Amino acid sequence: MDRFRIGSVTVSRVEEWSGGFSGADFLFAGYEEAEWRRREPEFVPDFYLAEERLIFGVLQSWVLDTGSERILFDTGAGNDKDRPGIPLFGGLQTDFLDRLAAAGYQPEDIDTVVCSHLHIDHVGWNTRLVDGAWQPTFANARYLMPLADRDYWNPEGGGDRPTDQGAFVNAGVFEDSVQPIMAAGRAEWVGDGHEVAPGISLASRPGHTPGQMMLDLQSGGERALFVGDILHHPMQVHRPDWNSRFCEDPVRAVESRRAVLEQAADGEALLVPAHFGGEHLIRVAREGGGFRPLYVREVPGR
Repeated sequence: MDRFRIGSVTVSRVEEWSGGFSGADFLFAGYEEAEWRRREPEFVPDFYLAEERLIFGVLQSWVLDTGSERILFDTGAGNDKDRPGIPLFGGLQTDFLDRLAAAGYQPEDIDTVVCSHLHIDHVGWNTRLVDGAWQPTFANARYLMPLADRDYWNPEGGGDRPTDQGAFVNAGVFEDSVQPIMAAGRAEWVGDGHEVAPGISLASRPGHTPGQMMLDLQSGGERALFVGDILHHPMQVHRPDWNSRFCEDPVRAVESRRAVLEQAADGEALLVPAHFGGEHLIRVAREGGGFRPLYVREVPGR
């Protein structure tokens, strides 16, 4: 589902990469073999590659076009980045900007970039290599990034520091994808309740990282929640207590995930996670004391 509408806002998906990422037993910190096997047929082939026994994931961005403003949500892994923590996303040479153009947008058309959090695969195209230096890719845009992630991921920051795994996986990311935005005067550090544009706001949902944010789009009586890495996979709708191994604060990550699922179910909102395959978005229904995913095939205005 590469284009749909929420009220008067046109949403376009721009894919950077897709493929097998990791085994379920590695990705999920709460993994239970019997529970996974019971659910596995539901996920094949859109969310799980059964023969390879790998979670299928996507790196993708979303352009929200209000008619007067073009907002890019998350910027993937980027090209030419050195990523020893996750070599799969290092040294990429993708045609992401060509795909952005195919969706109808040049880099200079983007007015606002929103990074849900400052992880390796959400800030990469913030910058691109120009004559050996990292320069803002979206030269006319303001970059909205979570204040609570700034000092946490800055190698020279104070206060709480990343977990050892977090520091290893995210090595180099702040230096090549965040600091150049700050140096160019394009960074705006924001928090809970920040209004991006009329009907578009940010909500703090910490846990995966301290600053993880959700973008809440409401227009014409319709609603979509762009949730970044609060959810990595539909299994976490069934089992919100299953964190990914990349969650910095496991307790708060579960709390945020449950809160988002409740919000989506009770508000009948589309849920747009960062890495879902299939149609790349879902709805959520309550089931017993928990939740179940409703796999979307059509969205009004598609």
